[in-house]
Amino acid sequence: MSATVTPLAEAPRPQAAASVALAWFDGGLVPADGLQAGLTTHAMHYGSGVFEGIRAYALDDGGAAVFRLPEHLERMRRGAEMFGLPFDPAQATAAVLATLRANGHRDAYIRPLAWFGEGSFGLDVEGHVPHLMVATTATQVHLNGSRARLGVSNWRRNPSDSLPPLKLCGGYVNSILAKREAKARGFDEALFTDRDGLVVECTGANVFMVRDGRLTAVAHGDSLDGITRDTLLRLTGAEARPVPLAELLEADEVFACGTAAEVAPVAQIEDRQYGDNPVTRELQALYARVVRGREAAWRHWLTEV
Repeated sequence: MSATVTPLAEAPRPQAAASVALAWFDGGLVPADGLQAGLTTHAMHYGSGVFEGIRAYALDDGGAAVFRLPEHLERMRRGAEMFGLPFDPAQATAAVLATLRANGHRDAYIRPLAWFGEGSFGLDVEGHVPHLMVATTATQVHLNGSRARLGVSNWRRNPSDSLPPLKLCGGYVNSILAKREAKARGFDEALFTDRDGLVVECTGANVFMVRDGRLTAVAHGDSLDGITRDTLLRLTGAEARPVPLAELLEADEVFACGTAAEVAPVAQIEDRQYGDNPVTRELQALYARVVRGREAAWRHWLTEV
């Protein structure tokens, strides 16, 4: 990958959105449309990269803040370490904030990506050039913010003893296959279960249920250690335990959660339909207050831009 790099220290801080979207690449800000990947990019052939999905939110005082940025970048560091990719969370933090400022984004989706680039063909990563990039866009909402309809996938989630449940690029082929299958059957999203009938997660979100007024987070060793999931557990004190699919189908409410999905009510799983989701709506409102800094007890989760 190549581009003309503007040193990070010289990055502008405009008050309005820049006319040309900028991305941070290997040390500085560059026009996003000028970035190109070489044909021997290792990550393109073998998935040797790690990424995060992070959100920034507009604050009432006119500023903006990134929600739980250190936790996201620490998870990314763990994934990079498995590949032997160099990754410095302090550098990535500066890159995220610089890119948001340069693009004038307040409500934004943030995508940092570290990967192995140019080199020879083959599975060995040694000798390949490591890269780091940060891009920001206007907010994207996973599941479109609507009441999602889930189909139980015939694919199994990658088992954790074969592929660690981190945001490793190659691992998400599993999610692509499951989501394609679900959408071909008329659903919005896929739900993974294991061979014992335990619920794992959706393709890009964790799962909670409400039954008889009790909130339960689905726990499974093959699922991503979701930061939104952790946020809701801390906010509510909910129980986390394994949940069989049969029990999930008997729940009063089900919702998916993740950085992009936030708190997304589930309308249907296969033929089972759910009702009005009042508890889910309360949690949506609470989560919205927390990420926008309206709950003083949780402002330490915000990194101001």
